[in-house]
Amino acid sequence: MNASTPPSITPDSAAGVIARFLRARGVERVFGLCGGHIMPIWMRIDAEGIGIVDVRDERAAVYMAHAHAELTGGLGVALITAGPGVTNGMTGIANAHVSRAPVLVLSGVPPRPQENRGALQDMNHVEFVKPLTRYARTVREPALVLQELDEAVSRALGQGGEPGPVYLDFPVDTLRAQVPRAVQLAEHFGPKPRPRIFPDPAEVDKAAELLWSARRPLVISGRGARGSGPALVRLLDALGALYLDTGESRGLVPDDHPSVVAAMRGTVMGQADVVLNLGRRLDFQLAYGSPAVYGDARFVRIADAPSELRDNRRGAVELLATPALAVEAILKAAGGRAPATDRGWSVSLRAKHCERTEKLLGAMRNAPPGGDGRMHPNRLLAALRDALPPDAIIVADGGDFLSFARVGMPATTYLDPGSLGCIGIGTPFGIAASLACRDRIVAVLTGDGSFGFNAMEIDTAARHDARLLIVVANNGGWAIEVRDQQETHGKVVGTRLQYADHAAMARAFGLHGERVERADDLAGAIARALAHRPALLDVIVTPEAASSDARSGLAWVPDLQAIAAWETAEVAWRHDAPGAIPNPR
Repeated sequence: MNASTPPSITPDSAAGVIARFLRARGVERVFGLCGGHIMPIWMRIDAEGIGIVDVRDERAAVYMAHAHAELTGGLGVALITAGPGVTNGMTGIANAHVSRAPVLVLSGVPPRPQENRGALQDMNHVEFVKPLTRYARTVREPALVLQELDEAVSRALGQGGEPGPVYLDFPVDTLRAQVPRAVQLAEHFGPKPRPRIFPDPAEVDKAAELLWSARRPLVISGRGARGSGPALVRLLDALGALYLDTGESRGLVPDDHPSVVAAMRGTVMGQADVVLNLGRRLDFQLAYGSPAVYGDARFVRIADAPSELRDNRRGAVELLATPALAVEAILKAAGGRAPATDRGWSVSLRAKHCERTEKLLGAMRNAPPGGDGRMHPNRLLAALRDALPPDAIIVADGGDFLSFARVGMPATTYLDPGSLGCIGIGTPFGIAASLACRDRIVAVLTGDGSFGFNAMEIDTAARHDARLLIVVANNGGWAIEVRDQQETHGKVVGTRLQYADHAAMARAFGLHGERVERADDLAGAIARALAHRPALLDVIVTPEAASSDARSGLAWVPDLQAIAAWETAEVAWRHDAPGAIPNPR
């Protein structure tokens, strides 16, 4: 070997130990984009038999790791190179941070002798990503690689804190260096059981008393409630409470359960007297828990992460516990006690939900075209409802079209940009979903603007045979912003796009692609696309259709709340509310 030949990367090198660690932790697939600073890890991962999904942009790699983690309940892993590789990936890291998704991001830095000397892609990545991660370190000592990996993964999975993304990078010479056999302890390699946090019995009794004394109890679930489905359904059955899911927990409770009242969301939030918030932040999507929206309702908050337990509103009862264990304990504490729930209230709201849902479906099927003759987005969604199986994985992406899809598209498994509003996740999320769930149909429903962020990843889908269906609702613009500019400012500036032929682009990369301009052609086009996945349908829709988000005032960003109606209520409440006087109950 001469001086210009890199040394061989052995199983006992730091890179080899990283790959062996990932395999021992059950990682079957890593998402990444190759580069010299991570080449040792890349090659050892391949040598260990771990699949590599090579992408076209590092942002997409982190998105895919995020979706993989959400769907499998395990760890997602992204491998991205130094410098611009890390900066490209930061949007994905930020989205995983807000969504609290357990993602391990690995990268590299120049060899230690070249550190801080102006080497190629020499950047202090840790300083960039630290605010967005649960743990971020540059690991320079080969003997510490294994324990740093162990700690990072524990932090990612929320073992002792909030789950979310973690970041480690390594100098290239560290990756090539040998890790002493003596420090390669089995205790670091093996997977660890997730801790179960048992609730305080005294607080359980208080929660049961408050819930069983409520006349109008409401349950709202989020990320932390995943895995609590059976216990949650038993609670709803026993208590007779009404229920709202969120994008974080869609499908946790079946749509046909008598507690589900999604179509009456605003009404039930305003009428409930006790709200059980299960593993969900009270963020802008839930009006921050404000009394302006919830009135005098009292909160019971249950979560295994403090950030989901006490943000914005404190609970009359707070249980830091594994949500399923807490719910089961509350049921046991209530015993056979009859709840005080007003059944007339709950039955009435459920009936109105069903009526509104049926009315919506009828309106979707018969939605008239716009004045431009182009089809309404709801005609597209109605056709997809007819064609997709009940267990299809739905990925919704965009602004305006996401709003239509969120309301009009049922799903037992659902992913969307989350509360960061990180549009552009659709195709990467869909690819990861297709690879993780080969036996299920994955449908990405995206606006044309959002599709453009990661459109090149259709190449990744083709190369890795990710058998997803991408449906682009092509309205030639950023519709929510166009409408806001028209109505608020009287002028449209920089928010229109061309009606680009995305189907032609898909065909160029080897996908089945069709453009659909008539509603009568949808059924046949969808059937052909499902039979020839990966596939893309470019469906021309009218920009004149106004989604609920477009009508809500979301685009103009009110001062106190996310939407205009809540803003009005908040202003009135702050003006009329008495001074802050302690009022313990």
